Amino acid sequence: MTAERVNPPALSPPTGFSHAVVATGTRVVFLAGQTALDTDGKVTGDTLPAQFERALTNLLIALRATGGTPADLARVTVYATDVADYRAHAAELGRIWHRLAGRDYPAMAVVGVVRLWDEQALVELDGFAVLP
Repeated sequence: MTAERVNPPALSPPTGFSHAVVATGTRVVFLAGQTALDTDGKVTGDTLPAQFERALTNLLIALRATGGTPADLARVTVYATDVADYRAHAAELGRIWHRLAGRDYPAMAVVGVVRLWDEQALVELDGFAVLP
């Protein structure tokens, strides 16, 4: 895939996301929402950063199973049960993203939600990727 990250100067500088991604490839992979579930289907981690790390890991496991890499991500949506907590941990979440997915940011959004499927879940990530 080729991915052109577009960040127009007429918009505020992005931090931890790209304003737009133009992706060219032959396969589109839609990634289901992933929370901090372990292999037994139980939510792990008591903090947002711990759950974010597991949810992102799960998303990347699904992506890699299709032959994709983090650089192939075109869009990721983050659903957080507490956006203020998400903002408070933004720097730590950014470090987790860098360590697991690198610095090729997809187009992203953070959406505040009342709750997720599993009541203990604090965050969920979904998205799509374009593969060569």
